[in-house]
Amino acid sequence: MDRSKQIIRTSWIGIAANVLLAGFKAAVGVLASSVAIVMDAVNNLSDALSSVITIVGTKLSQRPADRQHPFGFGRIEYFSAIIIAVIVLSAGVTSLIESVKKIIEPTEPSYTTVTLIVIIVAIVVKIALGLYVKRKGEQLDSDALTASGADALFDAIITCATLVSAGVMLLWNVSLDGILGALISVVIIKAGIEMLAGPVNDLLGTSIPAELASQIKKEVSEFEGVHGVFDLILHNYGPDVKIGSLHINVYDTMSAYDIHGLTRRISTAMYERYGIIMTVGVYAVATGDNRCAELQANVMQALASNEEIVQVHGFYFSEKNNMLSVDVVPDISVHDDAALISRLTAQIEPLTPGLQVTVVVDHNYCE
Repeated sequence: MDRSKQIIRTSWIGIAANVLLAGFKAAVGVLASSVAIVMDAVNNLSDALSSVITIVGTKLSQRPADRQHPFGFGRIEYFSAIIIAVIVLSAGVTSLIESVKKIIEPTEPSYTTVTLIVIIVAIVVKIALGLYVKRKGEQLDSDALTASGADALFDAIITCATLVSAGVMLLWNVSLDGILGALISVVIIKAGIEMLAGPVNDLLGTSIPAELASQIKKEVSEFEGVHGVFDLILHNYGPDVKIGSLHINVYDTMSAYDIHGLTRRISTAMYERYGIIMTVGVYAVATGDNRCAELQANVMQALASNEEIVQVHGFYFSEKNNMLSVDVVPDISVHDDAALISRLTAQIEPLTPGLQVTVVVDHNYCE
């Protein structure tokens, strides 16, 4: 079963569990003439909404690419996760408001055997459902499914607080509804903000994990003919579509035909291993005993001696055009690129008399 079908199946299980729990609560509420239990049953039906949102989002994300959206619709899953996170956040804020009201104007709750049975059943079902859905979400890399599972677990936590409050009320005639509700509401609000941060960051574009970046660079470096890997960039267009680019160093003696074969092998490997559609650019490394190799060694050594420079690469010299360019990657503490370029250009100009010098500032997008 493919990823999308597993997400949809898991969401249907969530809907079924909430509907069955709502039916149970409604039946008990009607038999016991409890409006509170019947209203709680309605709340369980609304809990199924997060699963419905996950299903709709997953189906929409599977739409094929078109002219206006050549990378497909995979990012719709992030919007689904955002909507569910907002639902959780709203529930936390609402719960906090109601809890504060109970602290300011406490009311004496009444608990019956029927109420306690409903509470216990709800806790067991919600914990089992929440753990299952959240685990499947993590396995399938689905923010929406993970958020939906967390939503169910928070419902279980709130219901547990109700059970604790009921026990304290029955044993010591002390109501903790407001205090427990406020504490749990704060936890839910915090979790809702964290749940919201994940998909929002995915939409904004976050750096890829350092471990993945290191692994990709290591694997590409192991290809015969590669003498350095630079400028790794990855764009995420949903869990199934990743677009990337990087540059490799090759010796200037390598033929265009061999370079073509090398970049093709790297692109194929990246797609097969990571599902990344990778574009591979090339930097030529000067070899032999000539002016280009001498300039390359002197200029790169001079630039690398600066403390704020993390990496130097992409050296290019054209005697015909009387120009020289080189790329540098500064430390993250550097914010004024123009000032850095001016200073570095002035530093290497004595090494490159009569040449038009261009220093290009690259940034590290993956670590």
